Amino acid sequence: MTAAGARARVRAELTREIVEAARRQLATDGAAGLSLRAVARELGMASSAVYRYFASRDELLTALIVDAYDAIGAAAEEAEAAVPRAELRGRWRATCRAVREWALAHPHEYALVYGSPVPGYAAPETTIEPAARAALLLCRVVADGVAAGTVAPEPDGRDPDDVLAPGLAERLGLPPALAPRVVTAWSGLYGAIGFEVFGQTHGVVADHAAYFDAAIERLADLARLP
Repeated sequence: MTAAGARARVRAELTREIVEAARRQLATDGAAGLSLRAVARELGMASSAVYRYFASRDELLTALIVDAYDAIGAAAEEAEAAVPRAELRGRWRATCRAVREWALAHPHEYALVYGSPVPGYAAPETTIEPAARAALLLCRVVADGVAAGTVAPEPDGRDPDDVLAPGLAERLGLPPALAPRVVTAWSGLYGAIGFEVFGQTHGVVADHAAYFDAAIERLADLARLP
């Protein structure tokens, strides 16, 4: 290995250690309490050394956010890919269940990306693509149904097609009349997961797994999946 390669490897390892320490701090202090100085103390590093890897708290926060979104997307994509392509509802269920399972296993990271905004932090555009991975997977399931002729592109009782941002339906690969339904479905998915993760359904829902499965079936109905 060349000297440059060795330096790159050391930098990558230290970057990973910093992110892991920040993730642990996230679990104990929350996103608003994330501090580069505290991360440096945990790792036995000088604060100035950490700043050579992340220029600010916001830059480190962005790395955590991108990692969380990518992990959710990867879990959803792996689960969805295991289902035969023609089984649209099966692919929908697998995607939704994978997102829920990841959220339950990583509640603090889920709270980072779908919980309360972090005061003083504005997410950069680099978070947009990772954030869209799971949602685009659901859109693809519906779009495949439209292409196969099993999902009506203009369902009965169609929603107005001017409620979404201009051009969004095309970017999602969906007919304009169907896109609002799918957006409603994916927001319903994250709403159901968020209520469970953050405890809003405590004392309300007796069996969260059964409740969630019933909810995603209704959301699949909304998206007109057969």
